[in-house]
Amino acid sequence: MITLILLGVVVLAIVYAIAVYNRLVRYRAMVREAFSGITVQLRRRADLVPNLVNTVQGYATHERETLQEVVARRGDAAKAGGVTATAQADQAMTAMLGRLFALAEAYPDLKADENFQQLQSELSGLEGELQSARRYYNATARDLNTRVRSFPDMLFAAPMGFGEEPYYEDADPAIQSAPKVEFQRS
Repeated sequence: MITLILLGVVVLAIVYAIAVYNRLVRYRAMVREAFSGITVQLRRRADLVPNLVNTVQGYATHERETLQEVVARRGDAAKAGGVTATAQADQAMTAMLGRLFALAEAYPDLKADENFQQLQSELSGLEGELQSARRYYNATARDLNTRVRSFPDMLFAAPMGFGEEPYYEDADPAIQSAPKVEFQRS
């Protein structure tokens, strides 16, 4: 009788371990799929940037250095290896695009150009999709990390080769605090 009970406990433990393994595989697959979604959006942005730069170049010929830097760095985020490197390259490209749009502010004719407005609108929409992809990735990473750290799954996760996934974070210290707003008094 004790042999049957022990055999039952072992079978239950094996079945539970298989269930934990399958659940962790599913979560890891979701994290990888979410990261793939980010890289797809980054590639789309990298493909859009040359068109935007070419449009700006027609108006801002003496701003070659900024434009060349944007083109040179356009694919860095899509080619980066890993979540942290991708996030850093993405942050750098976002800053360069901000410089590009600031440059466009100096050229009223450019701001009125229909092609430029369309490209700017496409890029704005793409940035929204990229932000959604980042949030989805972080949600799937959170779910996997919660399972990996939760008892009793934590007993099986490490021996089965599962670990925590990094979050897609923006390292810019400026976003960690509220902006200071001051009004000039007359």
